[in-house]
Amino acid sequence: MPERCDQCRSVASRSGVLTSCCACQPPASQAPRTLIAAASWLPAADPDGLEGNIGAILRSYRRAGGLTQQQLADLLGFDRTYISMIERGRRSITDRGTLRHISRTLAIPPHVLGITGSDDVDFAAMLSLGASVIRLANIARHGGHAAEAVSELWPLIIRLETRVASGHAEPEAVRLLVQARVSFGVALGHLLPEEQMATAARWTGRALRLAWNFGDHSLLASVLRMHGNELRKAGHTAAAMTRLRQSLQLNDHPGHRGAALVLLARAAAESGQAELFDTVTGQCVQALKTDEGHEVFFNAFTVREVRIRGLLATGRTGEAVDLAEGFAASESPPTPQWRVIERVTTADVLARVGDERGAAGMLSAALSDAETLRLPHQVQRIIRLTDQPGEFRNPTVRTQAQAALTRLERRLREATSALKTELPRVSRTGNLRLNHAASCPFRYSSRTSCGVL
Repeated sequence: MPERCDQCRSVASRSGVLTSCCACQPPASQAPRTLIAAASWLPAADPDGLEGNIGAILRSYRRAGGLTQQQLADLLGFDRTYISMIERGRRSITDRGTLRHISRTLAIPPHVLGITGSDDVDFAAMLSLGASVIRLANIARHGGHAAEAVSELWPLIIRLETRVASGHAEPEAVRLLVQARVSFGVALGHLLPEEQMATAARWTGRALRLAWNFGDHSLLASVLRMHGNELRKAGHTAAAMTRLRQSLQLNDHPGHRGAALVLLARAAAESGQAELFDTVTGQCVQALKTDEGHEVFFNAFTVREVRIRGLLATGRTGEAVDLAEGFAASESPPTPQWRVIERVTTADVLARVGDERGAAGMLSAALSDAETLRLPHQVQRIIRLTDQPGEFRNPTVRTQAQAALTRLERRLREATSALKTELPRVSRTGNLRLNHAASCPFRYSSRTSCGVL
């Protein structure tokens, strides 16, 4: 006599101590590691080759999770021979109830199995709107509105992370999550003071962990470039240079390579590697001759600023002065933030040649813009510059800068509080079960390192 389901009395397979058919089998909540594997194998697989092919899907899932056919059979409540026949294409599954059971138990997106899930319409809307949110957030950040970018990106990240954590790791969702995490981390890098820069690096590092096995070299190169820059800002210069070199190896797009070279030059200067700095800045100058340089990081303005600051950092003040004199006041920076950066650098040059009045005027202008654009790390640069024994001490500007930093820190606390208040609303309107990642991004902490793999 064949065994029958304890609940509906249809023919069933034994799974552990429970006898049930596939429709009555409970979700496999007892195997979280397997569900995590589901979120990792699907983005790397060929969606066109898997969709609707139940044999290929089960075989790919089982290999990614390190499962035997018997273990997968026990998980689903099927016979091992039945799993074998499905994988070899000798049996197919057309019953929608059975397919829903597989989708629910293994956390495989319903559309991959050829059935429609109840959240497919919402997911399609999220994909179409998500790309626009990221694009507009980047425009806002480049325009000096990083706080607004954070506010726009955070609800999207919550929705995407919740979906991926539940096993619905469609390639489109994973790609969007990578881009959102990077944009979010870079925006935080604008808003946070120097002592909290590791938070921004952790977010770009989280993007890198997803992008590393995604299979898109262009996307990976972009993430490596931005993560390397955030690592540099957080003080992890050696790790930053490693990531930037990896980005250069992956990308042959002139503008993208130029941006990575600019960031690598900055990191080399900060680590005191004058020879490497000279080599890379030489490559930047040559690259500008063959590329118009419309990238935010790669253009005549940014290359010159990085060269000036690098020459100062490597003890070549005279050369820095000569280069700074070539800066035309009418030259337009790629973003408002770069104008602040350039003014602080120019003030440093003026202070070193004894023009304290000119340096003070330049710093006052930079300080005003830095507060408006909410750039605490540039205010901290000004504080350091105005308290250099034997070179340039300006108590007035220093006091103004400290007051500005206090105001920025207060605004940061207010923004943190506002985001905490916003999270419950996002949960209600998005009908989400928030996971551990849905904590305040400004206070994000992790036991992992800053994304240094």
